[in-house]
Amino acid sequence: MTKPVHRRAALQTCASAALLACFPGAQAQSTAAGGGRTAWPAWDAFKAQFINEGGRVVSDDDGGGQTYSEGQSYALFFALVANDRPMFEKLLRWTENNLCEGDMTARLPAWLWGRRPDGTWGVIDSNAASDADLWIAYALGEAGRLWNERSYRALSALLAARVLREETADIPGLGPTLLPAPKGFVQPNGRWRLNPSYMPMHLMHWLAASDYDPQWKKLVDSSLKVIRGASPKGFTPDWTVYDAKQGFLIDTEGKEKGQGTYNAIRVYLWAGVMHADAPGRKALLDTLAPMARYVREQGYPPESIDILTGQASGPAPSGFSAAMLPFLRAMGDDKAVQSQRMRLEARPLRPKAYYEQVLALFGQGAFEGQYRFTATGQLLARWKP
Repeated sequence: MTKPVHRRAALQTCASAALLACFPGAQAQSTAAGGGRTAWPAWDAFKAQFINEGGRVVSDDDGGGQTYSEGQSYALFFALVANDRPMFEKLLRWTENNLCEGDMTARLPAWLWGRRPDGTWGVIDSNAASDADLWIAYALGEAGRLWNERSYRALSALLAARVLREETADIPGLGPTLLPAPKGFVQPNGRWRLNPSYMPMHLMHWLAASDYDPQWKKLVDSSLKVIRGASPKGFTPDWTVYDAKQGFLIDTEGKEKGQGTYNAIRVYLWAGVMHADAPGRKALLDTLAPMARYVREQGYPPESIDILTGQASGPAPSGFSAAMLPFLRAMGDDKAVQSQRMRLEARPLRPKAYYEQVLALFGQGAFEGQYRFTATGQLLARWKP
């Protein structure tokens, strides 16, 4: 059995990203005349600093210049939000040629590409990452719809089908459930290692509504069960273990050991960007309400928090505050929203911190209305009437 890859460990030291203005009011947005690109300064800065001429999102973790399938998937989404089709196609071409051995219809993208021990450049680990695969399938499907490109829609459907075949398991008590990768997360004795942040509910709803396969409707249900079941006190862990007999357990083998840190922050972000009428949204926000209360009382989101005791390590980087904006707004907590906006102004985002910048592109982009989702997960972009 392949040992599971802890691909988010490097994110604490940053990977690849964008310069982003910190205070939402500071970013004036406008749509170019004639249906052209939407002005999004944060995206332009992202491209300028961290996407090379070939369409590769270059990380700087450990100075290795590595690329993650996650980075490619997020950049595809941002390019679509900005109506930046040339960059979308460049990102897609690099991803297919380098992470899929030239054919995305035949294999899932490898999660890690970079300089190998022998000094050559290429795939370092061929295992896939299901969250990146979902975001790529989503970006392709919505690009196909919004840009009326049939080839994108077809590629999206094929990729989604492969995710179902290779990155899911029928788990007792949960049903068909998303695994973090094709290999390494099925444990002995009826246990599975899962990641709640890999299951954005708006993507699950979109896949279920796209009629790709009826199984996606079952994954909608299991994803909600995982997020809520893994968060008994309202704080989500980076990783959780599900036991067929005992239910959700603390992941004692992972280095986080029951902590919610750099993975888990996205669970609150994804919950916050859901449409008000999306199924399961209220239940999800009710489950996660203790985190909103923590941020309101402390004035910052925690960098790491014990999901059972609520004991936190201290303030998180400012990117976490940006990620919290849609969530706190969805909770109706105006006071907490204002405190996080002030924190972003007082403590600007680190310009070269990949993960911090990506969280801000998602969080501030949604908060400012750069993009929204329908109840079934379709993208509502500013450039599309």
